[in-house]
Amino acid sequence: MTDIIIILVLAAIVAGAGFYVYKARKSGKKCIGCPDSGACGSSGSTCTGSCASCSCCCGTKTE
Repeated sequence: MTDIIIILVLAAIVAGAGFYVYKARKSGKKCIGCPDSGACGSSGSTCTGSCASCSCCCGTKTE
């Protein structure tokens, strides 16, 4: 019985994370971890595209 509860809790966590990623991608975010990624390229955006100011550079990071 305990195993079933643990499996259900883990499945709910994975499903919730998947739904969050789906919603974030559908809303236009290029990098889910960057708070400015939904506004990149728009006027008033604080994302500069510089790797020094944005760890993910809104999808434009080059290494």
